[in-house]
Amino acid sequence: MTVLRAFSITDIGKRRKLNQDYVFVSIAPIGNLPNVFIVADGMGGHNAGDYASKYTVEMIEEQIRESERTVAADILKDAIEKANSYIRSMARGDSALTGMGTTVVAASVKGTILQVANVGDSRLYIVNQNEIRQITRDHSLVAEMVRMGGIDQRTARFHPDKNIITRAVGALDTVEADFFQETLVQGDIILLCSDGLTNMLEDEEIQKIIIRQNSLSEKGKALIQAANDNGGKDNIAVILINPFADQV
Repeated sequence: MTVLRAFSITDIGKRRKLNQDYVFVSIAPIGNLPNVFIVADGMGGHNAGDYASKYTVEMIEEQIRESERTVAADILKDAIEKANSYIRSMARGDSALTGMGTTVVAASVKGTILQVANVGDSRLYIVNQNEIRQITRDHSLVAEMVRMGGIDQRTARFHPDKNIITRAVGALDTVEADFFQETLVQGDIILLCSDGLTNMLEDEEIQKIIIRQNSLSEKGKALIQAANDNGGKDNIAVILINPFADQV
């Protein structure tokens, strides 16, 4: 049986007065999932964004814990939909929370199988010595433009509308998450992060930092430092997972 290890960190960055990113890590089983990892990047005025991210993650965790389903994608789908309903009802009941929402990227690992769900533009990557691969697909205006062939990836990073997302938990009465399944191999490191990291660093820079540092905590802290050194324009959230921590 392989040993899984994880490290999480968030940082307010250099420009924001409030940290609206929220992370959750459990390497122990929750409900019928063997482990759970979540990054949420909230949006909304005043404290609405941090409320949205925090309570969305807490609701997802609660729903996973109570779910009687056994298929990971079904468990995550139900949990995200129920969190969306909860956030919508909270916003309707408090005018200060109107318009709040959050991205979500959630993952669970069983053996060599990685299950992922995402809404918005927080991402999950698989990183190793040879490559960095973005597994999730951004739900954002510029990502749609890239997929349609209107602009290239580099232009997208600096596009003035890059922060406009097309899906979020809490934005509409219904939410549609995307789901992905990947097979992991020895040497893979899993990265979940908010756009506070990816807007500040190119994918290749992220890969170099991850493979250069030794421990997961060193990798995570170095990513935060690099994002801040490049401007730190947003909150930054990072979860790093080594699914084969006992194998060298």
